[in-house]
Amino acid sequence: MAQITVMMAAYNAGQYIRRALDSLRQQTFSDFDVIIVNDGSKDDTGAIADEYVSLDSRIHVIHQKNSGVCVTRNNCLDWAYASSDSQWVIFVDSDDWVHPEFLERLLRAAEENHVLISACGYEETTGADPVIDPKDLEPILWKTMEFYQANYVNAIMTCCKLYHKSCYKDIRHPTDNYFDDEFVSYRMLYTQENMTVIPAPLYAYFVNTTGLTKKKWTPRLLDAWVAYEKQIAFFTEKGRMDLVRFRYRGWLENIMVNYAAAQEAEPTPEVLAARKRIHKTARKVLRRMWKLGFLEFRIDQDILFLFCKYQAKIYRFVMEKLHKKL
Repeated sequence: MAQITVMMAAYNAGQYIRRALDSLRQQTFSDFDVIIVNDGSKDDTGAIADEYVSLDSRIHVIHQKNSGVCVTRNNCLDWAYASSDSQWVIFVDSDDWVHPEFLERLLRAAEENHVLISACGYEETTGADPVIDPKDLEPILWKTMEFYQANYVNAIMTCCKLYHKSCYKDIRHPTDNYFDDEFVSYRMLYTQENMTVIPAPLYAYFVNTTGLTKKKWTPRLLDAWVAYEKQIAFFTEKGRMDLVRFRYRGWLENIMVNYAAAQEAEPTPEVLAARKRIHKTARKVLRRMWKLGFLEFRIDQDILFLFCKYQAKIYRFVMEKLHKKL
């Protein structure tokens, strides 16, 4: 019986997938199976996956028509629940690779600390193995939502985390939004009081630098805001105003990043419409934060003057008058 199912969504990964699969076959922990879902690749990804199926009985593959990463991840999960008796699941991207002790250490940390989520660090790399400091291999027991706030990017990443299957039982990735991590991770984390984290970067996150042209900004990046709305509604319902404030702060930062990028983007009709959306959304978020008492004028005055100029001027005038009286 496999204890862990490793799930790999693959699309046009022929140049990299061998490295990913070899890193799994070199694991010190051997009691796992692998499901590769080939998402209609146009290169030799499918043939390479079939080759590894013949090399290693633990590896399985499904070939499907191109459906997108979210559908592919869901099909990985469905296979893990229907076709494997494993108790744990973890995603590894087809262009990334993992440390030889990746699975062993994550599982041991979870079992020894009696938790259902075990995470590790990651490192962005263009090809070199991450450097491991031995002292960072010792797992740390975190309050889950404290880790969520202190290490947000690591916390929401689909990869780098070993989940007990019960965590994913009623959760699947949304198929209509590019930012699927933002929609699912917080819900699973919230259900658990504690989790373990191994600080060492046992996961190598590959950054492809073969294309020197910087990716153009796209209005599609604003799709993350749908997830922010859902996160805020979720934490509001739970009565966790600290987390509501945290996500509003994250939304505000995201607005500013996209505002700057949209100003530099070529003014196509789509970009011009996105600029209007950014402005409208910024005002909406600022109004909500004002009502909730989340705004701090000294910290937020730049964005207030950018999107709510007249209100900000009035507020500054009133505050200056009050300050003089004091």
